[in-house]
Amino acid sequence: MGSTYPQISKKILSLTGKTNAQYKLIQEGDKVLLGLSGGKDSILLATLLAYMKRHAPFDFEVKALTVDYGRGGEYEYIFEYCERIGMPYELYRTDIYKILEDHKREGTIYCSFCSRMRRGALYTKALEGGFTKLALAHHLDDAAESFFMNLTYNGALRSMPPIYTAHNGLKVIRPLIFVRERQIIDFIAHNQIYIAPDCNCPINWLDDDKRPFARENTKQFLASLESKNPDFFKSLKNAFSHLHAGSFCDEKYLE
Repeated sequence: MGSTYPQISKKILSLTGKTNAQYKLIQEGDKVLLGLSGGKDSILLATLLAYMKRHAPFDFEVKALTVDYGRGGEYEYIFEYCERIGMPYELYRTDIYKILEDHKREGTIYCSFCSRMRRGALYTKALEGGFTKLALAHHLDDAAESFFMNLTYNGALRSMPPIYTAHNGLKVIRPLIFVRERQIIDFIAHNQIYIAPDCNCPINWLDDDKRPFARENTKQFLASLESKNPDFFKSLKNAFSHLHAGSFCDEKYLE
């Protein structure tokens, strides 16, 4: 890991800058807590927020927080990276893994329960610390997968908005929501940034035959669609911003 500041492509800076301006994600006086898992997505977001802190024409506070699930993990590289980019950092130890083990049912998977537990831990630390916003590193591929998984498995039209207000009043923001996953992979490769093989994610502690298949199947489905239509994700991004609620069957939107 070099000592120079990581380079963010002009395309990512332009895209995230427009997203921030359009949806007012981070503004003057905001106090932002970043959920930093140590995976490629949150590492880019940490880099971007540290860059914004240095170059944005307004002042805001930002701090990164990693939630430890209680089974240990590889965290030293996250400490070192945050020091490199000048990002305040905290490791928050929890017993989420024990709770997962105690409450899981046969045939169920970790992901949704674990996600809610982790989000709850982030909410707790954000509210305790007086933060106004919680930043998450979901990108456009995540939003697309979420949309099609909800459509296919839950019978709902639901995805990931750039900003929303949680039940506790905390605003949750997704500055990378229009960035493609492959752009993030390129950022990591270009800057030769180390990422832990399992990113400290509990799903990687499961045997292969017990890992969830729905998201991987959805990834393959979307890749197939994009191979046939290279503009597929561009169209999907536009669709997320141009909803025609009255063209469906929800009575709330019918005249």
